[in-house]
Amino acid sequence: MKNLFKDNFFLIAAFVITIVISCLSLIKTPKIDTGFSNIDKLYHLFAYFTLSLFWLFSFYKKSSLKYFIVLACLIYGILIEVIQHTLTTYRTGDYKDAIANTLGSIFGLIVFNQIKKKIEVN
Repeated sequence: MKNLFKDNFFLIAAFVITIVISCLSLIKTPKIDTGFSNIDKLYHLFAYFTLSLFWLFSFYKKSSLKYFIVLACLIYGILIEVIQHTLTTYRTGDYKDAIANTLGSIFGLIVFNQIKKKIEVN
């Protein structure tokens, strides 16, 4: 069991992150005044950066899938925003959130590519 978890750490973490993002995106959350406007866009960017990075590392050896993975993260982010808008009364879909999600996924790909280059050089 220990080796199974070790060998599949990134895949398990990617599934957990996906579920956490879904839950946090669809539950009713209290309004918290941070003093910063649009701070949630930074949260979106970080969440999708993490999401894409973990999915990319899950399939590290299959680099041909990296653009498919990022595209899937982009579609997932847009789908979550549409679901917020259509299926909930307490959340609103926002195109700015979708843009932040997209940027986070793209930054995840950039960081993944940089890390992969450094690993392959060594």
